[in-house]
Amino acid sequence: MALLSVADALARVLEGAAPLPAEDVALADAHRRVLAADLAALRTQPPDAVSAMDGYAVRGADVAQAPARLRVIGEVAAGRPFDGTIGPGEAARIFTGGVLPSGADTVVIQERTARDGACIVVEAPAAAGRNVRARGLDFAEGNILLPAGRRLSDRDLALAAAMNHPTVPVRRVPRVALLATGDELVAPGTAPTPGQIVYSNGFALAALARAQGAQVIDLGIVPDRVEATIAAIDRAAQQRADILVTTGGASVGDYDLVQQSLAARGMALSFWKVALRPGRPMMHGVLRSMRVLGLPGNPVSAYVCGFLFLVPLIRRLLGRADAAPASETAALGRDLPANDERTDYLRASLARTPSGLVATPFAVQDSSMVALLAKADCLLIREPHAPAAPAGSACTIVKFDR
Repeated sequence: MALLSVADALARVLEGAAPLPAEDVALADAHRRVLAADLAALRTQPPDAVSAMDGYAVRGADVAQAPARLRVIGEVAAGRPFDGTIGPGEAARIFTGGVLPSGADTVVIQERTARDGACIVVEAPAAAGRNVRARGLDFAEGNILLPAGRRLSDRDLALAAAMNHPTVPVRRVPRVALLATGDELVAPGTAPTPGQIVYSNGFALAALARAQGAQVIDLGIVPDRVEATIAAIDRAAQQRADILVTTGGASVGDYDLVQQSLAARGMALSFWKVALRPGRPMMHGVLRSMRVLGLPGNPVSAYVCGFLFLVPLIRRLLGRADAAPASETAALGRDLPANDERTDYLRASLARTPSGLVATPFAVQDSSMVALLAKADCLLIREPHAPAAPAGSACTIVKFDR
């Protein structure tokens, strides 16, 4: 099968990936969930004109000039409106958040008044409408303030509550099953014997998936045996995984059995091998209702493929509009040679200078080097057949989440 471009591979991964069904959840449980429908305000905020300061509710016409002597006829506190009407030459004591009485259109702050028995003396003129929050200043009933596809932030929860929503409709959380294959893999904390390596891919991929809002199902490590791999695939299906992510076994060696095992269970292969570095032997297919991403075993390759393909797939299943991580421009921190036929994703550090961001790719880009991956701030993207680029020239980066 010919090498696919990264863009074409991503299009195939996302093809047919419709947002998951909606469910209503309590607002307190909705942080970082993705809205399944537009959310409109159920009320107007504020519902009445209210005072923005402690002071006196007055008629603007009475305080256009100062000094002005006004008779105090009542008091207004937040939650305790005044039933009377403010007439000419009258005022009502009012506190922040209090509903503006009928007849009043202005609030004079208390620091600009002097009390004289049952009256106040306004010592400085005030413009009509001053220190008043108009009805609907924040929002009006029916306004759509939180659109479908938005991942709810802490501030969004405050807004939804103010809109009077005790529950919100959100997309069901995608279930991502992670499966590692390889006789050589051992868990962290184990003393590896000759030929063994400590398994690390799953920890990064699980965190990556959870950060996007997915639920992770850990299928563990299976040996290089077809029957063991098939049994793990069956466990993913039994646990109703929406996405199965495998690491290792995606190449063509005698012990690379993932594709063979998936085919035995009826997976329709979409592609195998992508024109990118690192991550060339990535695989994608669909097994009934489960989408499959077969990632390489090298830790950096697995993470980069997860960042480029798993993250957008989770976001698409959640109905997010921003499927792919956003790219931006930086200045190149060192000279780079011409590129070959694959898209390069170079691990790089970022520095902010007076003239903008500078991205400096690491001198060594081996796909086994986890320490440099952890040190990296971003991926620097080099398009296929890109010419040599000098330091200082513009480059495209995708930032890692810190």
